[in-house]
Amino acid sequence: MLYVHSSPRALSPHVEWAAGRALGRAVNFDWIDQPTLPGAQRADFYWEGPAGTGAAIASALRGWEQLRYEVTEDAGNGTDGARWMHTPALGIFYAQTDTAGNVVVPEDRIRYAMEVAGASVLDLHRELRTALGQDWDDELDVFRHAGENSPVVWLHRAG
Repeated sequence: MLYVHSSPRALSPHVEWAAGRALGRAVNFDWIDQPTLPGAQRADFYWEGPAGTGAAIASALRGWEQLRYEVTEDAGNGTDGARWMHTPALGIFYAQTDTAGNVVVPEDRIRYAMEVAGASVLDLHRELRTALGQDWDDELDVFRHAGENSPVVWLHRAG
């Protein structure tokens, strides 16, 4: 999936062109207003392609710093999945994902977090949040919630 959480209106056609070029075919998104950021639009686009296509899409969009987007590539037969998140303030984040879509933190990254943190639980917490992309999730979360005209249905936990 490609989730463009916010794009300036003038940039939206260029986003379609860049994604289409990465996919090797023309694409058209169903843009709707992004209620969180007046003047911006949002779109969700389902794509299919060989392993590595998600990286091509994320790379094609990387040059426009004012975009907020996520690209997810599902794990395949013998291949890991992946997730890219981008925000203007933080830049791009990449993580490997498992078949359920969970972020996989490699052993070396966990060992690095423990080494950097030493005995400080707060520092370890900070390092693990970084390894999971928590700052990107926090910034994008407000943009993820669909407006009333969105075709996306959001499920909320009761209780």
